Amino acid sequence: MQPFDYVRVREISAALAEADSSADYLAGGTTQLDLMKDGVLRPRRLIDITRLPLHGIEERQDTLFVGALATMEELAADPVVGRRLPFVREALLRSASAQLRNMATIGGNLLQRTRCRYFRDPKVHACNKRGRGTGCAAITGTHRSHAVLGTSEHCIATHASDVAVALIALDAVVHITGAQGDRDVPLTGFYRTPGDTPDIENDLRPGELITAVEVPLLPPGARSDYLKVRDRMSFEFALASAAAAVVLGDDDVIRWVRVGLGGVATVPWRAVEAEAVLTGSRAGIEVFTNAARAALAGAEPHPQNAFKVELAQRTLVRSLQTITGVSA
Repeated sequence: MQPFDYVRVREISAALAEADSSADYLAGGTTQLDLMKDGVLRPRRLIDITRLPLHGIEERQDTLFVGALATMEELAADPVVGRRLPFVREALLRSASAQLRNMATIGGNLLQRTRCRYFRDPKVHACNKRGRGTGCAAITGTHRSHAVLGTSEHCIATHASDVAVALIALDAVVHITGAQGDRDVPLTGFYRTPGDTPDIENDLRPGELITAVEVPLLPPGARSDYLKVRDRMSFEFALASAAAAVVLGDDDVIRWVRVGLGGVATVPWRAVEAEAVLTGSRAGIEVFTNAARAALAGAEPHPQNAFKVELAQRTLVRSLQTITGVSA
């Protein structure tokens, strides 16, 4: 690991004053320290922000205001989440072991880096995410776990978060502060698909800090589910996942719906095409199947991950069946 300076701050203003192009913020560090040990990240200075007053979780009318330093375990255990955001809780509990959930923060989870083996191995030269213009070893190499949505000829790395899939379905908003002031960014506009700049993953500007995430609560009567399909039952990332929530009328017509997909895209994926098919339709297998096909219509698979197209469709259909009680 490259030597670095360490500084601990207790005020947000002090954190922003310490930030420059050679520094990184440190919170839970569950991914960051691994990448530093592997030589992927090489900050000259770490700014420890764990003592900043950004830990609270508070219900505010129809939203839940989550401090960026709240841990995944704290959020999963929050009674409002259990009562009004059950699929967020499911996504949190399926994300990682209890030990990791007790360290990892919500802000850090939103910023977690891809699990692409080529990105995480600095001995591999061709990685546009580490070095723009160097190439993408995954496209011609091993890419079974890589993305089929939101890809480009420059990068097919999959976003690894589970909880961000549920949050993006809910239209969560990220609160950010920086030297130029405060701003709020919808999570649907926070992430950047790779295009020809895979090294730019989100809307954060240099030195900016996530302070909170504002999560709309599900409407009364909503049913929700987070389904994660993976190679093994624990400590594994998704091959495909679906976060879905619906409000059904008495006639089984879908009045309101939100759908997010994970494990198949370069960013947490909001499946607006599926929502358009489902909204106003009577719940049923044919409608669910059409919605799933619409969600994956833009997929661009490669030879080893072509199976993900059907897998993601089946995952979404199964999740919708679970929510609505519609049998096959």
